[in-house]
Amino acid sequence: MRRRANRCVRVTCYYYRVPFHDEPKPPPGKCVGLLWDGRLLLSIQPLASRVLYFAMRTSADVDKLRDFMREIGARARGAGRVYLTGGATALLFGFRARTIDIDIKLDPEPAGVFEAIADLKELLQVNVELASPDDFIPALPGWRERSRFIGRHGSVDFYHYDFYGQALAKVERGHEQDRSDVADMIRTALVDPRELLSLFIQVEPDLVRFPAIDGRELRARLQLLLPQDENEQTE
Repeated sequence: MRRRANRCVRVTCYYYRVPFHDEPKPPPGKCVGLLWDGRLLLSIQPLASRVLYFAMRTSADVDKLRDFMREIGARARGAGRVYLTGGATALLFGFRARTIDIDIKLDPEPAGVFEAIADLKELLQVNVELASPDDFIPALPGWRERSRFIGRHGSVDFYHYDFYGQALAKVERGHEQDRSDVADMIRTALVDPRELLSLFIQVEPDLVRFPAIDGRELRARLQLLLPQDENEQTE
């Protein structure tokens, strides 16, 4: 096995469960196999109940993200809004150097944007996901008004999705990177822990539509973000 010394590029794996007789063919330009540093090392034949797709794309830095935004604006055939969230927001604020996915929400959807995304995923070698906080938690009241304008490219406006919605989704998921992102949001005054808790309380009854979320545990995590004296008063 050939390896480049002490370096492994992370590769996104797409995994599909499909019936044996419906197993799809690998899409053009994709590999079916084991990748190391962008090289195909071992071919993997589709199994009876699954097939593994490996996409040879790397993580994105802030320059690649800005290229993506400019190209979306140039290629879209109509007006619309693109909300950046997750790692994309973190890149633009300097909280991270790279992100695995560019997560976006389209509302309203610019004409031709899906064709543009499909082309740019290959041209820029980036992973683009249609994902936003309100896919995982109740949408917070006033999220559109709080979403911060980034800029316009062509007829497409780009925004950061509401920082409070992003923070709440990150607190709920609770990964190490999520906790770091929330700490950076609070440190840079993008999010006030008191307001975050208040907004959560307003949508707490809506958690019935999200049965995987433990509301009491989420409230407890939010209370831990409060200044120590206020946190003690809520206990």
